[in-house]
Amino acid sequence: MKINIKYIIAFLILLAIEIFIGLFVRDAIIRPYIGDVLVVILLYTLVKGVVGKSIKFLPIYLFVFASVVELAQYFHIADILQLQDNKLISTIIGSSFDIKDVFCYLTGTLLLIVWENICRYAHGKSKI
Repeated sequence: MKINIKYIIAFLILLAIEIFIGLFVRDAIIRPYIGDVLVVILLYTLVKGVVGKSIKFLPIYLFVFASVVELAQYFHIADILQLQDNKLISTIIGSSFDIKDVFCYLTGTLLLIVWENICRYAHGKSKI
């Protein structure tokens, strides 16, 4: 495992932004939508920060993961596992399914795919 400090710093900044949004933002756009777009990017920076090699289709894998977590909310997995009273776990898992969240995850995924292609093109490895 080789740590990529640039991605770790990006992860920590995004984590701080997500925590700030979760604790202090009560609006109709940033908290429900931007936060969900950023969560996929947050996970991406974490994986890229701690995994030394390139993972093909990483944004897609993260989209699937986020969507599975959202689907678990539909089935009230926190209640089934009797974790509804654990504030940390129930916050991470979430408590209510919303298809708009899946579209936010998709938006974050598409942004990451564009980002990867821009980086690939900038480094002369164009596959666009």
